[in-house]
Amino acid sequence: MRWAQTSNVGLVRALNEDSLCISPKVGLFAVADGMGGHRAGEVASSVALRILERELGSRLAGGAPPEKALVDCVQEANRYIFEMSGHNPEWAGMGTTITACLKREQELFVAQVGDSRAYLLRDGVIARLTEDHSLVQELVKKGGITEEQAFTHPQRNVLTRALGTERSLKVDLYRAQVNPGDLILLCTDGLTVYLRPEELLLAISAAPDLDLAVQSLLARALACGGSDNITMILVEC
Repeated sequence: MRWAQTSNVGLVRALNEDSLCISPKVGLFAVADGMGGHRAGEVASSVALRILERELGSRLAGGAPPEKALVDCVQEANRYIFEMSGHNPEWAGMGTTITACLKREQELFVAQVGDSRAYLLRDGVIARLTEDHSLVQELVKKGGITEEQAFTHPQRNVLTRALGTERSLKVDLYRAQVNPGDLILLCTDGLTVYLRPEELLLAISAAPDLDLAVQSLLARALACGGSDNITMILVEC
């Protein structure tokens, strides 16, 4: 596997509350987008990924099924962040999204909470692997608005589920078969709030390598305003 990554504060925010995790030995790639004042978002996203990486490696080494291990570790991170927020007033209400991919041979497991995303790019086609836990996604599912309307909706950043905001939560799990040469894009919403899937595909396809593809995506998001932190990992299977 090869990969490239970046995490940028953007042009408006003072802090970068996004985090990313790359653990090739485990086969883990993950992004998280934290929320909360007094640096609480930064704490939530970094703690979530640190716990995920540590616990997942341990459980896989112990023989746990990968899909169960991945979900259990995300839930463990959720409990830990929830308890942290209750012990420090400055961290009250903190939370984070998480999109975590675990690659085991040619099978990909994706755990999802929030509105960060995972995409699969193959043979000139881009497919979204995850579903946002957001108000506008609920409206799309109910037929109230279209995907295009959701892209520009004023409440598109309102989440319906996040890590650390409740003691227990449901973690969505997705599976996909991957082939050599497939690309996996993990990103926070600082990228997808500006770039539609076809624009992501165009930028990646035009770049000669993974590093330049990531830099091209970042430059486009910044050129569109860069109002949020922007984090992504691009993995070649």
